[in-house]
Amino acid sequence: MAVEEGAGTIEGVAAHEAAGSVEGLSADDLAFRYPVAPGVRLKVRSGPGTQYQLVKVLPLGARVPINCQKPGETISGTYGTTNLWDNIANGQYVSDAYVQTGKDGYVAPRCA
Repeated sequence: MAVEEGAGTIEGVAAHEAAGSVEGLSADDLAFRYPVAPGVRLKVRSGPGTQYQLVKVLPLGARVPINCQKPGETISGTYGTTNLWDNIANGQYVSDAYVQTGKDGYVAPRCA
């Protein structure tokens, strides 16, 4: 079964649940994804700061999972000033200042 467009979003998962099944969706599809600030192509770093290697740049309109969070370099962005960095994949971090979590502070466990 092909996963429908938007299945990795809360709206997409809700549509599958309303249809009576989330069968065929991967764990990644079921993970909540937070929106990156509008108009921002967010840089992904190998660690929690701009001194870490650039891994990639996310496209406009990206949504990211937050596996865990850790303190690092303080960054000012669309959603304020913070030293929190979000782990979005193994060895991939983005500043929480550009991710719309709806909270100031941790929304996920601290990274080990």
